Amino acid sequence: MTGKHHWRSNGEDLEVLPAQELLEWALNNFHPRLALASSFQAEESVLIDMACRLQGSDFRVFTLDTGRLNQETYDCMDAMRERYGIHVEVFFPDAARVEDTVREHGLNLFYKSVDFRKLCCGIRKVQPLNRALKELDAWMTGLRREQAVTRADVRKVEIDKDHGGIIKMNPLADWSHDQVWDYIRDHNLPYNKLHDLGYPSIGCAPCTRATKPGEDIRAGRWWWENPDTKECGLHVSPAVKG
Repeated sequence: MTGKHHWRSNGEDLEVLPAQELLEWALNNFHPRLALASSFQAEESVLIDMACRLQGSDFRVFTLDTGRLNQETYDCMDAMRERYGIHVEVFFPDAARVEDTVREHGLNLFYKSVDFRKLCCGIRKVQPLNRALKELDAWMTGLRREQAVTRADVRKVEIDKDHGGIIKMNPLADWSHDQVWDYIRDHNLPYNKLHDLGYPSIGCAPCTRATKPGEDIRAGRWWWENPDTKECGLHVSPAVKG
């Protein structure tokens, strides 16, 4: 029975599995056509550690380099490579499309409107993600329900209809912020040092700021927008495909 067929008949059973057990199921059913999408935030530090304990250094990890990332994110990527011996697959946006968009709308078009911001995310994130997922049967993310109102209904296992019906897994969907950080401290994991500077959620440098006491976890992402629009298209139906 393939992993997808097993999911169709046992989806609710998988939904209640602890993160480590769900990872083990995913690796047994989909490796090597399974990969973690990592932006090198705290949740991915946890998932990389868990997966490498099960699979070793051939566990697949990919990242989307938008060209606008913070140095701390690159530092975290290098630290994870060194600790686990993993080979991070890096996907870049199409240079010609970036050049055309910047020429027409400016380098910081995302501040002008939600539509322009989604256009930028589509070119720099969504299109590279589409390329990354083309050869996969399943992918994994660090999404948690607690992170935002747009993620409150995230399931641990689902069919990703936006990417050809492959399996999408969110093993930490039911984890709290404290659980993530307890795991990181207990296992002395590398993590993105921007978290120490008040960044609970990390994206591109010009679109992310530190949060203030009492603010929502993702308040620092696209802080000039309404919370209901704060997704880049990676985890909702994208405005720009390619």
